Amino acid sequence: MMRLAFLAPAGAMHRHDGSFGHSLHYAPLTLTTLAALVPENFEHEAVIYDETVGPIPLDLEADLILMTAITGTAARVYAYADYFRARGIPVVLGGVHPTLMPDEAQQHADAVVTGFAEQIFGQLLEDARAGQLQPRYSQQPGFTMAGRPIPRRELLSRRGYITKNTVEAIRGCQLPCTFCAYPAAFGRQVYRRPVEEVVAEIAALNARVVVFPDVNLIADRSYALKLFRAIEPLKVSWLGLATSHVGFDAELVSCFARSGCRGLLIGMESVNQASQSFINKGVNQVTNYYELMQILHDNGILVQGCFAFGGDEDDPGVFDRTVELCIKAKIDLPRYSILTPFPNTAYYRQLESEGRIIDRAWPMYDVEHCVFRPRQMTPEELEAGTFRAWREVYRYRSVHDRLKPYRLAPWLSLPLNMGYKGYADRIERFTRSVMCDNSDIPVP
Repeated sequence: MMRLAFLAPAGAMHRHDGSFGHSLHYAPLTLTTLAALVPENFEHEAVIYDETVGPIPLDLEADLILMTAITGTAARVYAYADYFRARGIPVVLGGVHPTLMPDEAQQHADAVVTGFAEQIFGQLLEDARAGQLQPRYSQQPGFTMAGRPIPRRELLSRRGYITKNTVEAIRGCQLPCTFCAYPAAFGRQVYRRPVEEVVAEIAALNARVVVFPDVNLIADRSYALKLFRAIEPLKVSWLGLATSHVGFDAELVSCFARSGCRGLLIGMESVNQASQSFINKGVNQVTNYYELMQILHDNGILVQGCFAFGGDEDDPGVFDRTVELCIKAKIDLPRYSILTPFPNTAYYRQLESEGRIIDRAWPMYDVEHCVFRPRQMTPEELEAGTFRAWREVYRYRSVHDRLKPYRLAPWLSLPLNMGYKGYADRIERFTRSVMCDNSDIPVP
């Protein structure tokens, strides 16, 4: 019997004792999906520890540890990996950051997985059982999302998530955004899960609310229409991610509304149209944002509007202009970040060539701290302006003005706004020393 431990370390802000509360966490799919991919004839016991909802026990007993890493968590992942390997437990690392930086990750692991792990996972387990782990496992041609097992949600903590009902339908995005780590790691090909399999999984959940964490639900318009028409009879409410284009496609937005869409995360990115060009996101037209919000609200859809500060066209006035737009356009749940040059993205290469990257400590790559030299302000001004924008847009008066007259799912929008208010009120506590502190993990 092989003991498998699936771990998801978290950065300081998003950790269970950080600033992201229960209302802001939905269950991730990476580890529950991998746990479900263990072959039926492979005798094992599996546990999952997600550090966003609880601690990772240093005394855990396992025969193999599998950890997922994004850039902001990479240093913490490496600290855990070094500690557990010193205890004699083999460690496998995968995810976005090891895919972007496999040679770096290899220094802290017995094996590194690059790309999607599904195809090679069975072989990796067999190699581990035989004590013959290979240094590198890579995604193979012919990847498909058909025939996927149901994620093992029962392995997740019972507490800490607003919902465990996360479902994957479509993977990938074809947009050429220069800052996005996803296409840099996994390419721009779009993979579609058979509609009937998605519908069957949702039906089996018997849930009132479902979250689609897919990076762009409308990456394939015809697939999206087929999927959500098929979901409509299930009478569920759902949340997901899309681009601003969804609001100006009457057939698509109507289909979303009828199928139970209650909220969409949309990357609005900037109030400056020139900044949209800077990051190569021409799908966004800033002059249409007020109309976009009206259309989506008329269809009963809440919006989490995400903005990234720090583009070369951003001056110190961008923060106040963004807060003003969010309040006047009634964006239900604004989210602010700092444009971050993730390794091996086009944006990283640009800033690197210009000598503008000033901080290479991975914990600071959490999209709330500045790791480069902006064009029209100092790094300190960029961080301070971002923090101020968070506080201003989540003042009680701002929340009231954005949500009134409270006709759209206040059972959802109010808890989320209060969750983000708590986040905004605590954001300045996460200084560089706090972000980079992994002293709770023993050094071998």
